[in-house]
Amino acid sequence: MDSLCCFNASYSQIVGGRSSSSSGRGKNHDGVIKFGFSLVKGKANHPMEDYHVAKFVQIQGHELGLFAIYDGHLGDGVPSYLQKNLFPNILKEEEFWAFPDRSISKAYERTDQDILSQGSDLGRGGSTAVTAILINGQRLLVANVGDSRAVLSRGGQAVQMSIDHEPSTERGSIEDRGGFVSNMPGDVPRVNGQLAVSRAFGDKSLKSHLRSDPDVRESSIDNSTDVLILASDGLWKVMSNQDAVDMARKIKDPHKAAKQLTTEALKRDSKDDISCVVVRFRG
Repeated sequence: MDSLCCFNASYSQIVGGRSSSSSGRGKNHDGVIKFGFSLVKGKANHPMEDYHVAKFVQIQGHELGLFAIYDGHLGDGVPSYLQKNLFPNILKEEEFWAFPDRSISKAYERTDQDILSQGSDLGRGGSTAVTAILINGQRLLVANVGDSRAVLSRGGQAVQMSIDHEPSTERGSIEDRGGFVSNMPGDVPRVNGQLAVSRAFGDKSLKSHLRSDPDVRESSIDNSTDVLILASDGLWKVMSNQDAVDMARKIKDPHKAAKQLTTEALKRDSKDDISCVVVRFRG
């Protein structure tokens, strides 16, 4: 319990002030695993709505790498809340060390309930989430809600670790909940003609037709694993998984790799906010 208290006390160092465009880097305790991140505001006329987490922490004798991208819509209240609360909620689960996948799922849904209970101002907007927890540099758990994505490189081959939750592929679930999927000509399918993802945190007005349970996938980190990329759909709309892996692998410094990926997405005329975390497991 003391370790958890210390973790929560230090969490403010992760979620401090942020600007509309930011980047940074870090590494684990022995310096073998390094990470970098880059966030760039999109061309839309609204404040930056993407948030991230990228940090190594020591807790209960374990080293945890905590990485996330939260892509907000209709305001930044929900992604900001997730940045401050989702990882602490996951680590508060009593079964986390024995059953981390189950604990992640419970914490995702409990956090969504917390958001919805905060009042209309917070719950009106929403957010996707993709999170990665690296346990002692060897065990990786990725979870996601929405279309922010995690991609792992194994021997140079891109392996998608998350599932894009899109209305077109989860139409049955939406309709079973009394909603519908539609799209205007030239537009993407949307829940009730409004939201382009089928799972999200928040979105109180659509919640009865949406899910907030994550898909969770686990993988081991071995000598063939070199890079992990987490990014918002501002990147993935204009870049394939393999393109992103190829670019990140060529750049030894993950901070420079993250910046290069966001820069390339801008060159490819991405209109959304673009956020990217790159984790490099070996040189």
